Amino acid sequence: MGTLYCRNEQSPEELESQEVEDEFEGITQRNKQILLSLPRVIGWRTPHLYLFQGFWCQPKEIQAIITTQNHFKVRDNDVIVATVPKSGTTWLKALVFAIVNRGRFDVQSRDHPLFSFNPHDLVPFLEYKVYADLNGQLPNLHSLPSPRLFATHVPYQSLPESMIDNSSKCKIVYICRNPFDTFVSIWHFIKKIRPLNLGPMSMEEAFDMYCKGQVGYGPYWDHMLRYWEESLRAPQKVMFLKYEDLKEDVHVQVRKLAQFLGYPFSPEEEKDGAVEDITKLCSFQNLKDLEVNKEGNSILYFENKGLFRKGEVGDWVNHLSREMVEKLGETFEKKLAGSGLHFARDLNDKTK
Repeated sequence: MGTLYCRNEQSPEELESQEVEDEFEGITQRNKQILLSLPRVIGWRTPHLYLFQGFWCQPKEIQAIITTQNHFKVRDNDVIVATVPKSGTTWLKALVFAIVNRGRFDVQSRDHPLFSFNPHDLVPFLEYKVYADLNGQLPNLHSLPSPRLFATHVPYQSLPESMIDNSSKCKIVYICRNPFDTFVSIWHFIKKIRPLNLGPMSMEEAFDMYCKGQVGYGPYWDHMLRYWEESLRAPQKVMFLKYEDLKEDVHVQVRKLAQFLGYPFSPEEEKDGAVEDITKLCSFQNLKDLEVNKEGNSILYFENKGLFRKGEVGDWVNHLSREMVEKLGETFEKKLAGSGLHFARDLNDKTK
């Protein structure tokens, strides 16, 4: 098992004090007091994750979430892309943008914004972009053209009140992924961006934290379950997608998505192949191959080139032992029991 922290001449107490000071850089005094009152555990990318409003999160994200909750006012025609991290967020953002803007931008043209901008620029995260690093200045969102498109990793119960109010007519599209593949994707992603000063973290240690729900925006079973419940309660407002369903038949899911968003494909568009054009433009491989997605940082702290790995279904069989699969499967089956939400898993000979 890897060591969490690099050792030097400082004592453990001095190291921890310095780490807390570093992770609180840019945090207001008021929010520091909030953070210091919260339970915390060792973080995957930062020294600590804090248990805020029932989910684990990093200090800068918590500050941005608080600002979002206090100031964001939703419009009835806003579209919110909500996701579990590493579950197809970039792909879904591209699809949503292409669907709602197909009247403005020709999906067959090289001038389409997706050739020049990363999907995270076109559908910005509230907590990583819109309300991050504000330096005391709130963003002016009033002049943005409708429909406004935003994204979030925040659990449903912690979305801004105006967004989840029963009177709001905004659309929330949620996607989640098989928890086995999600863990593997997160593991590979975190390995690339984990600061050297935190030292290595073994896969086994990361997996144990994942099973405990101690990962950014986790526990993931709570995250999924609340959006799932809202999609059953208010299907006109919340659409629940599974990554695997999107991979299995993207054309069917894109039609459903367009219908939900209020931008259904006309018979003429169907005849002209508009659905196929959008799915081709927004395909994982096409997005991965675009130069704009190989450079820059469209999300704070993360390089665009690190947002695309394989995008496969079932890659977990190449990484997880049978014991790990059984442990994670039992955890999710227990946590989601009785909800009607489930994920298929295939314990075949490929597991180690």
